[in-house]
This record gives sequence, structure tokens and C-alpha cells, in this order.
Amino acid sequence: MKLPSAFKNWLTIIGSIIASINLLLIVLIFFISTLFDKGNTNLGLFIYIILPGFMVMGLLMIPIGMFRERRRIRKSGVKEASRFPRIDLNDQRHRNAFLIFTVSTIIILFLSTLGSFEAFHLTESVEFCGTLCHQVMEPEHTAFKKSPHANVSCVECHVGSGASWYVKSKLSGLHQVYAVLAKSFPTPIETPLHDLRPARETCEKCHWPQKFYTRSIWTNKYFLADSLNTEWDIMLQMKTGPEYSGFGFTEGIHWHINPAVNIEYISENDKRENITYVKYTNKTTGAVTIYRNENNPVSDSLLAASSPRTMDCIDCHNRPSHNYSSPTVYFDKAMLTGEVSKSIPFFKKVTMGILSETFSDTDTAYLKIEERITSFYKTDYNDYYSANKNLIDSSISSVKRAFSQNTFPKMKVTYDKYPEHIGHLESDGCFRCHNDTFKADNGRVISRDCNLCHTIVGQGKKDMMAFTNIKESLEFQHPIDIGTAWKEANCSECHKYLY
Repeated sequence: MKLPSAFKNWLTIIGSIIASINLLLIVLIFFISTLFDKGNTNLGLFIYIILPGFMVMGLLMIPIGMFRERRRIRKSGVKEASRFPRIDLNDQRHRNAFLIFTVSTIIILFLSTLGSFEAFHLTESVEFCGTLCHQVMEPEHTAFKKSPHANVSCVECHVGSGASWYVKSKLSGLHQVYAVLAKSFPTPIETPLHDLRPARETCEKCHWPQKFYTRSIWTNKYFLADSLNTEWDIMLQMKTGPEYSGFGFTEGIHWHINPAVNIEYISENDKRENITYVKYTNKTTGAVTIYRNENNPVSDSLLAASSPRTMDCIDCHNRPSHNYSSPTVYFDKAMLTGEVSKSIPFFKKVTMGILSETFSDTDTAYLKIEERITSFYKTDYNDYYSANKNLIDSSISSVKRAFSQNTFPKMKVTYDKYPEHIGHLESDGCFRCHNDTFKADNGRVISRDCNLCHTIVGQGKKDMMAFTNIKESLEFQHPIDIGTAWKEANCSECHKYLY
């Protein structure tokens, strides 16, 4: 079949070659990946995004080249050159060209629709979000896989439903892709993310506020850094809701998200950690109470220039799927589950001494953990080490595995870089506001009383625990005698740095 003269130019020919080659590559790679079941995120990226992009570029070059060539021919004065192509289906050549064009267009539209659909699902997948930019997202992806939300896709929380937020997320993603390619991303990635969709439009699709009424019992086990790795338990009644569920949001921790109230606050540097101003509004009565931090006063001019944040779920549950445990926490969990043997004398003490250090990379950390622990037992407990080498080696392997799931030296990610605001043990958490220093003009204070959120119903060493009934509370007893220091300072002042 004779091609039109406008087709005979290098731009159109090159575009045709580019489009044809990329189409063949798409089909070939698709069939190979399907036939041999070798599909993965990187192949999907090529099949549904990169190669189709080049193919579309080639297809666009074809009409652009033809248009330029027709304009060149027309200017040269050649009679056959007209401004627009003529289509005469009575002409055999025109019918053939029209048929080929129509069939090709239908095939390309079908493949484009299929490719767009697959590209959409690829870019919405956990693997795409978590593994494509491996170094950058490794900490978040690793933490996500061991979180309570491991079966929830990233986009359900980070994007949510609706086309507008999908487009916003992809536009934001372009900047992130550039940062990865240019290696201009910060280490660690800075938080909080200020452009996240409000929690009421994502979290509350599953965790609607009316669902949380009942209280619960939490039992936590800790191990002391002594020769016996002594167990210490504490049982808390968590006042998630009121004493009687029928009271709804009138009291309890989730009172903060009561639809009848509105809480706004301002924090220094907008990091949501050092809070200086709290505004409480009763939506039913319209009453407003403003609390100012006496120890950290903020001027009216700064208040006027600041944008208060309305409190929602994320202000407390700020690490719902990407939480990095401290060495103490992940060590205690490993010892609780038996991955680390509690029969090895001083094992927690020697391990915490090592994990308190900073490492340049994971391999160096592995090497030091193994060398230092092995050296300690060879030197101070040689007979025990000889008789229990396999037990110690197995426990060392468990420590290294737990370390790799919570600390990422290349990205400078450690638990204290991303403090969790639930509780108050290793970060100020609740004490950001509940610290007795926020006072209103009417004399009201945001109380520091721990019993507002929980009561202690049991605590102590194994087989020596003290208990009380669910209506009462024990006074907290620190596992190590520190006098009344625990009443005078925030827990995080010690525990943030205590391993």
C-alpha cells in the first residue's frame, strides 16, 4: 500500500519506529511475565507506565511530522499538497488507509484502557509505594508490614477515595520521584506530613468515633536489667470511654473526638510536639475556653500569625502503621515471646548497652552486636558460654532481627526520630497538653492526673504482684526505687534515653 507523501519525513518515521518498538516490548514483556509468573513492581512499572509513555510519545510524533511535512509541501507550491487530508471512501487506497487507521486506533485504545487500568492498580499497590524507592521507603514499609494495618493498602489511609485526592497524591508523588532521582530527600524523612487528608475522611471510614465506648485491660510485661532478667508486670484499665458505655463521649480518652466539642492548638515550628496554646469550644453551648502554657507563653501577635490545628485522631495515633519500637520495647517483646532466652544472665543489660549506640549501617550493627555480646560472655561467663553457646547465638540472631525491623542507619531512622504520641513513656505524648501548666483565665487547668486516662489494677514482679479491684487504683510503683522523682518529671525525660 502506498503511503501518503506527508508520511515521508524523518520525524514521522522515527515516531513510527519508537511506537512500534515500544508496543512490541510491552507485548513481549507482558507475555513473558505472565507465562513465567515473574511479575513484580519494576516490571509493572515498565509495562504499564514507562514503555507506554514512550509509545505515546512516538505516536504523537507521527501526526506532528505529517503536519509539518504537509505544510512544507504546500509552501513549495506542489499542487497535491492541500491544507487537510482528503478522505474518499470510494477510493480503494483511502478505504484501506481508513480501515488500517480505524483498526489500529481501536487496538491502541483497548491497550491504553487496559494499561491505564493496570497502571492505576499498580500505583495504588503496597508494593509500588513500599518497594519501588527501596532505600527511602524501606523503614516505612518494614514497619508497616508488622503493624495492625498490614492488610490495609497504603492509599486507603494516605489518599482515600475520590478522584481529586488521587490526582493530588500523584502530583505530590512527582516531586517525591524527583527528590529520589536527585538524591535530595532528607534523612530521615521529615514529619508530620502537613498535606495528609483529614483523619475523618480516611481513618474514620473504618474507625468511626461512635464505635469506641468500652474500656479495656492492658497487661504489659517488662524485664529488668539484672542478672535474672527479672519480670515486671503492670496491668492498666484503659479509660478509652466512660465507665458505662451508654454515656458515649462524656468522658474517657476518646472524649477528645466528641463531635460536640472542638479542640484547636498551636505548636512551636508546627511539629505538634511542643504545644503552646489550646482552644476548647463547646459546640452545643458555644462556650470557648482558651488555655495558655505558663511555662512557655506565646504572644498575641504570634497567635494572630499562626494557624491553629484542629485536633483529630492523628494527633495521638500519629504512628498507626509506621511505628518504630525502642530497643527496650523490641527487646522485651522478643524475650516475652521466647525469641530471646530470659535464662541468660544479664542478657538485657549487656544488649541495651550495645543498642544505645549509633551505627553507620546495619552490617556494622550486626557485627558489633554479635562481637560485644559474645565477648562479654566469653570473658565474664566463659563456662556458661561454653555450655550454652547455641542458646546465646540464637538470642543474638533474634536481637539482630528485631534491630533490623526498627532501626535503619542509612535513613537515620530510630524510634526517637518519630516519637509516638500515645502514652507518655518515651515521648511527652499526653503530657504535651496534660501537664498542669495549661491554664485558662477562669482558673481551669488541663490536668496531669494519670488516672484521667488509666488506672493501675495490678503491678509487680512475677508471683509477687499487687492487685486491686476494677473500681479502684494502685499508686504507681517504679520497678527501681527512684523515690518520688516519677511524680516530679515526665517519664520521657529518662526513658527517652534509657535503654
